[in-house]
Amino acid sequence: MSFFNQWGKFMMAGAGYMARWEIDNAKAIMGSKKLRMLLGLMLIPVILGGIAFADDIAPVLPDLLGGKKAYSPAFYSFGIFMVSIAIGLGAGLITGCIGAGGGFIIAPALMSAGIKGILAVGTDLFHIFAKAIMGSVIHRKMGNVSVPLAVVFLIGAIVGATAGGIINRVLYEINPVLSDAFITTVYSLMLGFLGFYAMFDYLKARKAGSGGCAHGGGEGAELGALSKSLQSVNFPPMVKFDQDLTPGGRQISWIFLVLSGALVGLAAGIMGVGGGFLTFPIFVYVLGVSSMTTVGTDIFQIVFTAGFASISQYAIYGFIFYTLAMGMLLGSLLGIQIGALVTKVVPGITIRGFYAMAVLAGFVNRIFALPGKLGEMGYIPISPALGDTLNTIGIWAFFVVIGGFSVWVIGTFLKNIQNLKAEGAH
Repeated sequence: MSFFNQWGKFMMAGAGYMARWEIDNAKAIMGSKKLRMLLGLMLIPVILGGIAFADDIAPVLPDLLGGKKAYSPAFYSFGIFMVSIAIGLGAGLITGCIGAGGGFIIAPALMSAGIKGILAVGTDLFHIFAKAIMGSVIHRKMGNVSVPLAVVFLIGAIVGATAGGIINRVLYEINPVLSDAFITTVYSLMLGFLGFYAMFDYLKARKAGSGGCAHGGGEGAELGALSKSLQSVNFPPMVKFDQDLTPGGRQISWIFLVLSGALVGLAAGIMGVGGGFLTFPIFVYVLGVSSMTTVGTDIFQIVFTAGFASISQYAIYGFIFYTLAMGMLLGSLLGIQIGALVTKVVPGITIRGFYAMAVLAGFVNRIFALPGKLGEMGYIPISPALGDTLNTIGIWAFFVVIGGFSVWVIGTFLKNIQNLKAEGAH
């Protein structure tokens, strides 16, 4: 149970940090006239090109882009573009209101909408990269970056992201259903663990009568036993950091940074996430890096890890839908603003309960989709009809919970809009 608790806190800290990064980025983008204009320019290809009919343009694409097989989702229409905006909005509301990474639900939501898993991963990665590269918060906090720490970490991250992209593409070439099943399994394991821990944490806090903090915290840089042990290993070259924060600074062997980077890059390459939900807890709780240095260095690595993985492992093979990425970006930027305001008028304990429900909904969605995929490949004896029924149940459960949460957040925002305006003016 102790390991379960420690690992749960580890994951919750990472999810909370990733949300704070998303919130800061969204505020920076929407608060800048230049960045809003840039966002408008990025929408021009969507407006001029209309809706990209993959089945129509695939025959003229070169093999390098994957052709129709690689480029086309299960189906694509204007409705799917609108769904991508709604998915981004829901993820943004979760991120802004709950203070935990709503990006966890994007790939499962896209897959539920009919997008192939590998396309969902590539598109999500590109959406994160676009958001990261636009956010002026990157430049504001760049002073906290430890360049030696970041460079060595990125060596491992690039290797890991490459491996993750290769794994997804190889599985897709073997069998697209196998690729979907693999991605679904990875998300089921992660969302299942995080969701059940979040629900346990919520019920425990509720029983204790604690309102709790909706956006987490407690990420100080006190060195634990593991951090001290790793920093005591003298396997040169040693990388120094935190010289301005602690007397003499700290140092750690390059091998631990490369291994950590490889793990983060692998997660980014396979799941379509920026990796920040792993980088923050690994740096602070495992490697013993201060929170300030971690924040700046992680912002730096997200840009390069997400950018490298999305372009080199997915975009050049045709596994990215720019139109969908822009839809998610628009929706998430709006959702984050609304969600962050709602936290001012809703008890923290309520928000923590909604977070647990949202993550568990993602888990149910993916775990109910898995039997049909395994049955289609002949791994388990299940009829196609039963597999489709389970998948439909998972989709409805997911969108009912996320949709209900979104309606509640927006309704709460509209109901309290006068109070929020008055508070802002004050």
